[in-house]
Amino acid sequence: MSQVEQTGERLAPPRVARDLPVVILKRPAWKRPLDIVGALAGLVLSAPLMLLAALLVKLTSSGPAVFRQERAGLGGKPFVVYKFRSMYSDAEQLKRFLLPFNEQTGPAFKMKDDPRITPFGRVIRRLSIDELPQLWNVLKGDMSLVGPRPLPCDEVPCHHNMCVPQRQLCRLSVKPGLTCYWQVSGRSEIGFQEWLRLDMRYVREQAFLTDLKLLLLTIPAVLSGRGAT
Repeated sequence: MSQVEQTGERLAPPRVARDLPVVILKRPAWKRPLDIVGALAGLVLSAPLMLLAALLVKLTSSGPAVFRQERAGLGGKPFVVYKFRSMYSDAEQLKRFLLPFNEQTGPAFKMKDDPRITPFGRVIRRLSIDELPQLWNVLKGDMSLVGPRPLPCDEVPCHHNMCVPQRQLCRLSVKPGLTCYWQVSGRSEIGFQEWLRLDMRYVREQAFLTDLKLLLLTIPAVLSGRGAT
């Protein structure tokens, strides 16, 4: 993770990215109904697991069970994403000391043995249980079930005087998602440029059958734990 987990304090209102020359693609008519049905089903089916995870997060480390984090959404517009907390409360102070150990190329921060992650946090991250609260983001309309994974705002240039690579802009032309090609292809084992290539592939290919295929492939990918950090 590249931005520190919040410890429950009130977030400032999301800032809208300005002057980003992003072309917003028209949303297919089938996508929102699929998101609503899938998110509702996911929330109902995973409710016992989410309650257990929230309880164990609270019991195993200090801080809130769920944290909020600003990430770049459609067109670069920030939104608040929800996750189960998997880091210690002093993660913010520690991050600056860990930047030299970043194992990911590009602006993303990934570290396999990140000392900020709690023991139970490693478990829920490996199985992607920490991402389950994002089903609420899908239901709200901030995210989609399938789409490029949203990056923290500090990893996405949002100012007119910054040179923004076209490939990074392309991934902002559709709503971010819970899963995508990157999620089922190795996650953190993939370099940032390949990550962008996979996101561009989805932007070009997005179709109903593509979304169903990626949702099905996500199950074995999550269970394998490959590339989870």
